[in-house]
Amino acid sequence: MTRICDYEGSNYRTEFWENQNRAYEDGVERVAVKKMLPPTGHRLLEIGAGFGRLVDLYSGYQQIVLSDYARTQVEEARQYLGPNDQIVYVVADIYNLPFVDNLFDSTMMIRVMHHLTDVPDALGEIHRILQADGTSLIEYANKRNIKAITRWLLRQQNWHPFEHEPIEFVEMNFNFHPRWMHEQFAQAGLHINSKRSLSHYRIELLKKYLPTDLLVRLDAWVQPTGNYWQFTPSIIVEAQAQKENQTSATGFFRCPQCHNHDLYLTEHPDHEGQLFVCHTCQVGWSYRDGIYDFKTPQALS
Repeated sequence: MTRICDYEGSNYRTEFWENQNRAYEDGVERVAVKKMLPPTGHRLLEIGAGFGRLVDLYSGYQQIVLSDYARTQVEEARQYLGPNDQIVYVVADIYNLPFVDNLFDSTMMIRVMHHLTDVPDALGEIHRILQADGTSLIEYANKRNIKAITRWLLRQQNWHPFEHEPIEFVEMNFNFHPRWMHEQFAQAGLHINSKRSLSHYRIELLKKYLPTDLLVRLDAWVQPTGNYWQFTPSIIVEAQAQKENQTSATGFFRCPQCHNHDLYLTEHPDHEGQLFVCHTCQVGWSYRDGIYDFKTPQALS
């Protein structure tokens, strides 16, 4: 069974972002997304959206779908962003996304890849739900970064930053070699058009003594060098889905259990809220408080 990193019940927004001096990291990621993401489109999906930190960058899309494996994170996003008919909230497993084929113009996945134990399966799902020539922005943690190389040369770490295989340096946290990652993208049918290297100045002394805006501007200036070499702790790629004989998407959701597209919404006396029920396998999926929950199947009997 695939191991999954679950942020259920965590205070990710406050404990990781708001109280940890990460304005620089937020700023450099925003620069990259603004430069790489098509500014307009019909439908965009963000996988692992957390509390919806980057949603303001997607305003050119008619519909925005925010998904996360942790329901509490989706609930936080809905509270953080407030009422917005443009946004659909979905609890979902990246290895078995509850969306029909070819549904999205664009997908986003920032600060998620480093938690994935099965990269090929995840990229395969992203390819499946993207339209032909659709765009995917994906960030990953770079194994071959300057800090890791330095620590290895000084014998302060035992794993080799130049070996291609991923390294799980702590449980459910992986670093990836750029060449290995590029091979996975190619095998999944995702053609990389451009790369940016991020967080060149992720050094606590610099963050402490230099203005954040200055560090972000300096980082923005050198980010395009990621097309030629990658030695920063974070890499973001813009990839395009390569497909032949694409069929038009019909419907929106599909059943994660049997992959049937025919679901209907109904009330059920034994469940709070409503259920999306699959006609084929008769499994229900919860819809309550404005959130579609395709993580845990609900028995109807």
